Amino acid sequence: MQNNPVVPFEQQYPAAAQRGLDQSIWGALQNSIFPGAKEESILMAVDYCLARNLDILLKPVHIVPMRVKTSKKDSYGKDIYEYRDVVMPGIGLYRIQADRSQTYAGADEPEFGPLITMALGDSKGSSDYQFPEWCKYTVHKLMGDRLVTFRAKEYWMENYATTSKYTTEPNTMWKKRPYAQLAKCAEAQALRKAWPDIGQAPTAEEMEGKEFVPSEKDVTPQQPAIKYYPAAQFDANFVKWSSAIQAGKKSAEQLIALIESKGALTDVQKQAIINCEAVDAEAEEV
Repeated sequence: MQNNPVVPFEQQYPAAAQRGLDQSIWGALQNSIFPGAKEESILMAVDYCLARNLDILLKPVHIVPMRVKTSKKDSYGKDIYEYRDVVMPGIGLYRIQADRSQTYAGADEPEFGPLITMALGDSKGSSDYQFPEWCKYTVHKLMGDRLVTFRAKEYWMENYATTSKYTTEPNTMWKKRPYAQLAKCAEAQALRKAWPDIGQAPTAEEMEGKEFVPSEKDVTPQQPAIKYYPAAQFDANFVKWSSAIQAGKKSAEQLIALIESKGALTDVQKQAIINCEAVDAEAEEV
């Protein structure tokens, strides 16, 4: 009986081998990390992690099938949609990025709103479900010598996923873990507020069980309007800030960082604060 020759891993999976993966890692990705995913989808996740220096075995990203509109139309002139695998960040990736900034100073226990009971379902019937009205999540960030707090409040009704688009019934995950799922959504929002360079893409946990149809606006999003620190509030606080600088309690740089955690300053406002420090230095020289 003739034995079939063993095909080397490099020949069987050349694309994986080119990315520095061996047979054991590739097997773990196929069977444990992303079971059932297509080879090309796993490679997309590998490329995503390699570009960001992430350990893919920690599963910082997820492979999520999304309904995407194509350029084709059916015989009735309606748009044709198809499902494609998309690599999406997980809440774990946001935590990693916040920690890597070396300014992450921990988070508080999530706070939940009152328990609500509501009938959810479809035309065939509904059932009563209980869930927290909202979740508030708080993270802390070091900015200079200050500890700045960022909070996000997310509502269950605005975040939960249904079993299909034809019903309001929660899907299995949101039924079993109404608190944990909502807490992940609130945490993701809080981390995005504190560390904008994390990005604005929703996490896989936020998109759990939901249908996402990208539009032209999703492809080329407009830049969000800059939220400036109120001019009237700046003028009212300027004397207090100037006194803090002259008393040596705060530097101009520290004050600017603290103020901009609440709203952006104009170049003129920044220069006015810096000038307070310059005036103080001149007084010392005299």
